[in-house]
Order: sequence, then C-alpha cells, then structure tokens
Amino acid sequence: KGWRQVSTYGCLFGALAEVAAGRPLARAVRLCDLGLLLGAAVLDNALARLVRALQTRLPRGTAPRDAPRAQRVRPAPPPLPPAVQPERAIPHLHCPSLEHFRDNYLIPQRPVVLEGVMDHWPCMKKWSVDYFCQVAGCRTVPVELGARYTDEEWSQQLMTVSDFISRYIIEENSVGYLAQHQLFDQIPELKEDISIPDYCCLGEGEEDSITINAWFGPGGTISPLHQDPQQNFLAQVLGRKYVRLYSPQDSENLYPHETQILHNTSQVDVEDPDLVKFPNFTKAAFQSCILMPGQILFIPVKYWHYVQSLELSFSVSFWWS
Repeated sequence: KGWRQVSTYGCLFGALAEVAAGRPLARAVRLCDLGLLLGAAVLDNALARLVRALQTRLPRGTAPRDAPRAQRVRPAPPPLPPAVQPERAIPHLHCPSLEHFRDNYLIPQRPVVLEGVMDHWPCMKKWSVDYFCQVAGCRTVPVELGARYTDEEWSQQLMTVSDFISRYIIEENSVGYLAQHQLFDQIPELKEDISIPDYCCLGEGEEDSITINAWFGPGGTISPLHQDPQQNFLAQVLGRKYVRLYSPQDSENLYPHETQILHNTSQVDVEDPDLVKFPNFTKAAFQSCILMPGQILFIPVKYWHYVQSLELSFSVSFWWS
C-alpha cells in the first residue's frame, strides 16, 4: 500500500503542476485518474476532489457524429439470442418482499429475475452514449480488448471514455469492453443514478463492503463460464444479455481450469463445447434467460454463469456477502 500511496502523491503533484503551468486540463485529469486507478487514497482522497473540481472547468463531450450512420454500425448482424426453453427458464418475480426473497431465493440459493425493482433509478431515463460522453468522456478507464478474457490475444488498455466509445461503440471495428470496473467510485456523479438493491441488507456485510462494477460494451462481448465468491445482483440498464447459469453442484462437469489464476473459469466453450475433450459437460443442467433493461438477475454465490451481450449494453453488478 505504501508504494501505491507514493504513486498517488506523484500523480497529485503532477496534476497540480500541470494546472499551475497553465497546460490543458485534460492532462491533469488523466494524471488524477491514473492515481485513482493505480494508487491508494491519500489526504482524505484529495485526487478525487481535485478531479471533480477540474472536470467542472472542462467542456462536456458528445458522442462522435462525424461518420455517416451507415459507417457507424457493425457490418455483421448482432448475435441472435439463443433460444430459452421454458423448462430451463430462470423464474421471474415482481418486487418480492424482503422476507419472500430471503426465504425462497437467498437461503435456498435459487436464481431469480427481479422485475420492477429498478424502475425508479434515474439511470433508466438518463443513460445513453451521449450521456456517458458528457459526464465521463474525459475520464481514463481500463478497457478489455478481445472477445473474452480467456483468449490468448486478450489484453487491457487505458483510454478515455470518449476514445472507448468512438473506437468500440460507434465504429465497432473490434471488440472492446469496459468490464468489471468500479466506475462509480471513480465518477460519483454516475453513482447518483443507481441504487443499491434493498435485498442487499439481508447480507452480513455493511453497505460499504458491496462492490459495484460497470459492464459497458457493444454486442458480442462475452464473459466466459465462471463463478464468483459472492452473491451477485446483475442489473441491466441498456440492451439485452443472454445469461446461462449452472449450479455449483455441477462444478466437476464444467471442467474448471487447473491454474490458480483461472480456477474459477470453465475450460468449456459454452457456444461450441468440445464434447470429446469434455464429455461430462452434457450432464450439467442449466437455467437461462435473456436479461432485459429494467431487470435484475440474482446470481447466488459460486453459481457458474456465462454472459453474452446481444447488443450495445450497460450492466451494473452488485457483489455482496
């Protein structure tokens, strides 16, 4: 942590020097973001306070509109949604009480799609590509490059939100994914547009222990079949996602990677399984859904899940204990 604090001080002093020298404020904002992403909080989170002050002095961005509409869409059609068979569909529930959710889904660890829970969230009316450019266009974020993190050519790159939108949302020449990033800690203005689901109060931790991640990308992004060590609410704000779930009881049939770094990820390609190499995969029962805007999927702890974006999509995940 000490070295991370040293890094933060370096970014803080560098940003202040940029401002004092009268250089473009975007350079100071980038230094602040590098400190927030790679460092540790110092001086009562001075970097976060500085970048908020600097951002108010920058013009708000807009989504690029230089290219004709026909050139700003992916030439290939969006992926077709896989069929969700009724007997394998994840059940839907409209605004259950805390007690009903606890007794019927949390305690028995059963997945469910919640409806009506996030209808009042401001993001449901406010969020769009233009809005992200206006609120966060100048901010630097980590972007995953490649269809999925298990691919050999997969990598990460730091870039501004505006550059990400221009390259991977508007032009869509290749796959870029702003995935599993704590964007709402970095940009509190966006956090005001969402709410922590009330059902999280049924957990053991405090509200501060809930990890909130952003998942923003074009159609075709994939999270390979994997599991997480906490309960998960996956809230869908924009676009649709296909989600497939497997119980932890089927772990042996899902062939987790043997390496420590990928031990929570299956070796099986859900879209094109190699049944010669992984014959028991057919024994694993699954449930699935197409998650629509305004719906929240409860993924119990250690449930295996595969997620595919069917179109431009923004999701918010809440990991809680």
